[in-house]
Amino acid sequence: MPTDFPRARRVGEQIRQELADILWREMKDPRVTGVTITAVEVNPDLEHAKVYFSLLTGEAAEVTRALQKAAGFLRTELSRRLRLRCVPQLHFQFDESLERGNRISHLIDEAIAEDERHHHDD
Repeated sequence: MPTDFPRARRVGEQIRQELADILWREMKDPRVTGVTITAVEVNPDLEHAKVYFSLLTGEAAEVTRALQKAAGFLRTELSRRLRLRCVPQLHFQFDESLERGNRISHLIDEAIAEDERHHHDD
């Protein structure tokens, strides 16, 4: 079974762009302020979309609940903007990759600094 679905990727990218715009311009819920849509994965039949997001501030669980509560509004707005027969069900998930990357980068910086201190002490 092929794992490459170009249409699903294109639809996912369109959804990502439109959701970012809707969240920025039209959402009034303060819990979703500072949310960045990092990726959208749409399944091949275009019925479900996993929406990954990152945060500048706030608690991931609370923001996930707020986004799930707003899913109906978001789908309605997407249906106005996209030329799709059916807008996928939206499933929101906190994107931990940025946080994990920052944590790894910080650990590397600490290791380099410690190594430099050891070489300086010798």
